[in-house]
Amino acid sequence: MIDIAAQDIALVLARALSGLLAGLYVAFAVAVMPALHRLPDDVFVATMRRINEVIVNPAFMLLFLGAPLLAVVLLRWHHGPLGVVSAVAGVAAFVITVAVNVPLNDALAADGLRSPFEARWVAWHAMRTVACIVAFGATLLLTSAG
Repeated sequence: MIDIAAQDIALVLARALSGLLAGLYVAFAVAVMPALHRLPDDVFVATMRRINEVIVNPAFMLLFLGAPLLAVVLLRWHHGPLGVVSAVAGVAAFVITVAVNVPLNDALAADGLRSPFEARWVAWHAMRTVACIVAFGATLLLTSAG
């Protein structure tokens, strides 16, 4: 019989979710936003509005909520610097999204104005992307032994 501890399951899931979320954010930073930047304003706004509607789906929500939650759960077993960095960085990315990126998305949906949106969104997206990468890296370095 295989004896898999809750700690091992949480660690594997945290690594998977944080890595996938970091990868999604990196894809936006290096491909999606640079491609959209070259589009006319009306096409940019329409495309961002559609992305913001479509991205709120079960798969994204699992990554978006699961990665920081599992990073915090891991603190139960990993009290050292790597566990703290993973949790703080994961929660920071979540907070940046909720406090800045989502309100910017909502403003874009309401007013359709690209100029107050794009530069701020991209700058804050870069910060949450770095936070996700840090969380993922710290989580990768954690061991099941704690």
